[in-house]
Amino acid sequence: MPGSASPITQFYNCRLLRDHQLVADSLYIQDGKIIDPARMFWDERRTPDVRVDCKGGIISPGYIDLQINGAYGYDFSNNTDAIEEAVDNISKGLLLQGCTAYCPTTVSSRPEVYRKVLPHLGPRPGSVEAGAAVLGAHIEGPFISPQKKGAHELATFRTAKNGLADIDECYGLDNLRKYVAYVTMAPEVEGILDTIPELIKATGIHVSSGHSNATTAAANQAYHNGANMITHLFNAMHAFHQRDPGLIGLLGARKSRPFYGIICDGIHVHPHSVMIAYYAHPNGACLVTDAMSAQCLPDGFYKLGEMDVDVHGGHVYIKGTDTIAGSTATLAECVRNFIKFTGASKVEALENATLHPAQMLGIEGQKGTLAFGADADILILDDDLFVQRVFIAGKEATSDNVKFNKKL
Repeated sequence: MPGSASPITQFYNCRLLRDHQLVADSLYIQDGKIIDPARMFWDERRTPDVRVDCKGGIISPGYIDLQINGAYGYDFSNNTDAIEEAVDNISKGLLLQGCTAYCPTTVSSRPEVYRKVLPHLGPRPGSVEAGAAVLGAHIEGPFISPQKKGAHELATFRTAKNGLADIDECYGLDNLRKYVAYVTMAPEVEGILDTIPELIKATGIHVSSGHSNATTAAANQAYHNGANMITHLFNAMHAFHQRDPGLIGLLGARKSRPFYGIICDGIHVHPHSVMIAYYAHPNGACLVTDAMSAQCLPDGFYKLGEMDVDVHGGHVYIKGTDTIAGSTATLAECVRNFIKFTGASKVEALENATLHPAQMLGIEGQKGTLAFGADADILILDDDLFVQRVFIAGKEATSDNVKFNKKL
């Protein structure tokens, strides 16, 4: 079978993040995919059409943010009348940061909000024209604990005493099937623990435990029922106690353990806590920003869902309170902070923003990897892990060909 006649691009003079190490090698892409050069050389007897000198840099898969509420003045839960505008501009802005795929996140909302916004947050491919790929929505709440509500509106909270019927009434099961990657739920909320397996079977989505006061026993049962992640570890959950460590205690399980999101902005989680999580379960860490609409904008007052928030010096609080309401960090900053906080290797830090999030969603053959056949969403980084160049679907994204608006 003859191969594609499309141009082949070679990235050379670089180190590739591949097989859990940095390897001095070249990377080849064609038709938006990473290819095995053996066929090009030996079967087709071709040479690359384009060669990119990486100047000794590191090539990493593009970053994946599993939890982001908004950026550049837009909010996925608040800008319901301009949701397409929000997705378009956030996707393009994130791409230029080096985040090539993400899960737009909604905070606890009323059913009419979900029915309005979810159809706009479903999976869509990434490109220079469209921005970062959307992997499907992350719905955070409203089946969460009133005791661990964080920056969520209590009036929207629900229980699932009628099982899947209550989930359907809130989100719409068809919306979950079509548009959602995962939901955050508290295992101890009435009906949730028993509904998790049925929900996963009916919709194919993933479930994460969070905003929860669950005991270790309930947290462990939720995991065995299918909840394969913990939402923003340490935040909005049962505090660690030696006799009942709650959700945090799942990191100490003897056998399999869930993935966990962790916000490395230096505000949400103390560096020592990041270190504890890293030592307990390094292969489960998924760096997330939990960013809100003020990401990459000046200090001031903004919206998170229907709540007013005060942003100053990187700190985000519900207006008039000391309740943290998201972050303004970028994922690239979180990657560098993870090394600073833990002393982890570059490989470990990068995989926390690439491979592990992809594994959590079950898309590691397509995203978060430089394996042959994967999407050619790649970053060229310097030795300090600052993003130098961004490619999505094999094409370079720059400020010249990716234009977006900030809503000030």
